[in-house]
Amino acid sequence: MDTSTVMISEEQIRNMVTDVASKINSDYGSEEELIVIGILTGSYVFTADLVRELNMPITIDFMQVSSYEGQNSTGLLKIKKDLGTDIEGKNVLIVEDIIDTGNTLKKLKEMLLGRNPKSLKICTAFDKPSRRVNDLKPDYNGIVIPDEFIVGYGLDYDGKYRNFKDIRIVR
Repeated sequence: MDTSTVMISEEQIRNMVTDVASKINSDYGSEEELIVIGILTGSYVFTADLVRELNMPITIDFMQVSSYEGQNSTGLLKIKKDLGTDIEGKNVLIVEDIIDTGNTLKKLKEMLLGRNPKSLKICTAFDKPSRRVNDLKPDYNGIVIPDEFIVGYGLDYDGKYRNFKDIRIVR
């Protein structure tokens, strides 16, 4: 496997995080609390970088969800780790590493809306709209990418390569 081709540099990622955080700060201001939900495992690096740039009071929690077995969608949302935070009446931001088909995230959004948050928005570091099979659109979008399998910055291939500081194409 070849991971030598850099698609997105470390500097481009830093600029993306700053830009996305600026939009979130503008939308929420510095007074209103925001519950940030990182989706494990891939979003942990982006979530950590993002929250350090946010100005409002935040609570951070994580979820681990899946609707896939292998490479096939089951159509069901499986919660591997649920929230420990009550989101009712709160502003909630789901932070995802990458949105591909959008199936899992759409199901997660519907489930969390059932918990009656004040608001619920989605933020992604990387977006592959060419692969989307539904109408899900992130509220905050880092970088739109082509349909390539990528690793680095928290994204993995069989648990490896999450530690790359840039985004690389897997060949």
